[in-house]
Amino acid sequence: MAHDGQDMTMSTPVILPDLLQTTKAALGPIEAILEIAREKLRALVSEDGRVSNVLIEENQTASHGLAWVATYVESLRQMHGWAERQNAQGKLGELEQLLLQISFGEYLWQLYGGIPMNQGEILRLQDIGLTQDDMRAMMEPAIQTLTQGGNTQAARSRLVELMQEQAGATMFGASGLDEELEMIRDQFRRYAVEKVEPFAHEWHLKDELIPMEIIEELAEMGVFGLTIPEEFGGFGLSKASMCVVSEELSRGYIGVGSLGTRSEIAAELIIAGGTDEQKAKWLPRIASAETLPTAVFTEPNTGSDLGSLRTRAVKDENGDYKVTGNKTWITHAARTHVMTLLARTDSETDNYKGLSMFLAEKTPGTDDAPFPTEGMTGGEIEVLGYRGMKEYELAFDGFHVKGENLLGGEEGKGFKQLMETFESARIQTAARAIGVAQSALDVGMQYAEDRKQFGKSLINFPRVSGKLAMMAVEIMIARQLSYFSAREKDEGRRCDLEAGMAKLLGARVAWAAADNALQIHGGNGFALEYKISRILCDARILNIFEGAGEIQAQVIARRLLG
Repeated sequence: MAHDGQDMTMSTPVILPDLLQTTKAALGPIEAILEIAREKLRALVSEDGRVSNVLIEENQTASHGLAWVATYVESLRQMHGWAERQNAQGKLGELEQLLLQISFGEYLWQLYGGIPMNQGEILRLQDIGLTQDDMRAMMEPAIQTLTQGGNTQAARSRLVELMQEQAGATMFGASGLDEELEMIRDQFRRYAVEKVEPFAHEWHLKDELIPMEIIEELAEMGVFGLTIPEEFGGFGLSKASMCVVSEELSRGYIGVGSLGTRSEIAAELIIAGGTDEQKAKWLPRIASAETLPTAVFTEPNTGSDLGSLRTRAVKDENGDYKVTGNKTWITHAARTHVMTLLARTDSETDNYKGLSMFLAEKTPGTDDAPFPTEGMTGGEIEVLGYRGMKEYELAFDGFHVKGENLLGGEEGKGFKQLMETFESARIQTAARAIGVAQSALDVGMQYAEDRKQFGKSLINFPRVSGKLAMMAVEIMIARQLSYFSAREKDEGRRCDLEAGMAKLLGARVAWAAADNALQIHGGNGFALEYKISRILCDARILNIFEGAGEIQAQVIARRLLG
């Protein structure tokens, strides 16, 4: 039945015939386009038969464009795979088919006509060196069918109509996850609805730390030991479970969804690079949240260039270390117990080879004395969003670190140890981005249904429903890309490429969803009292931390060309 004020024709079936066969047939041509782009760019950035970092940088638009093309191809591959699995289980309903059809219709057109790497930065295939003849590889019947009939106004309107009929559903469209993971999702969705969403906006407006009560409850639910092996007090669950938990908690509030991030990073560092003694000592404490860690890597003038860090750790006659230097953008620094601290132990080096990682113990602070430990001071950085743990800059002056807390007991391994955590960190950040995007869709859709203009609900205007439809479609695309990277990690396969793609796309999707949801709110969206103003601020950080979008694209391109 059509909703109030809605054209009855919107209920007419709009799904393309033989949809799965058509989407499958579209994959081969775009995979061929990706290979052409890769070879053209490799020729452009190679010198004496080897890929040159200097030439990649000189051709940055083309290089980063290749990363985006590859991300789109992988996204559509994963959407088709998801749809095939749903179909095999009898779960490929009308809503799921519309998500698939619109995703292919839109992303195929963008591949041909221009991918928005960012606002004002549109990547076109000719920027990578493709000619019109090269691009004719996309002139296939399946691609023409999908681009002409996939993402139509009728399809978007029908999708939103089905979303309205599913009001109260945890998410729109079957996720494709198994029953255990869906039970985990439901558990954390209920928690977020009851304990997080009603209070998050007040925490944001007052710039308050998330209450310790929330941390204690999440600890009881196993959040901080989710992927830590059972022998060390954790649950030994998959990275896919981490995705689900991070997504649902971030849907409630990104600050709460990010509480487990530092524990995940610390645990990964210790599992991959720690001694047996360090694993036995620290992992159970991190899993129980008895010990809250923070990550202390970035410095004021280095940003993503971690290899040029200048904070020094000098060994004394007792085998302990004295740390001197400055760090910035340290999340949740004040009330944590241990810092995963990256510092230079070899003063003769000026690159990543002289860096070491420490498990540097500190005393948790209070409001009056945030950094009571001798040898360190700090100040808060006031920020737009992502406020619940607060950001700090830190200064170390002869700060004492016990020799036994050198990670792995060996100097010069710090950068390599950190690199080993990036896959998990970026998968988790992609999941956080999906949660933020979903929260934007939640509040945007609710407002569009409730707000009346010109005698009908906003949701009945095609450009409003179209925004909501594209939010749902892109959230599902980013979700499937994230789940894929998590599965690769769980299978023990290298997945820095896949994790990077998931983070790259997820961050853009979160910002677009928040921006569009605010637009639906109109002037009210600009008022601090409305949740969407917070969601917009929170969404903006996702394209910056854990590797800015430009750095992420550079890393992806380097892997594709290597």
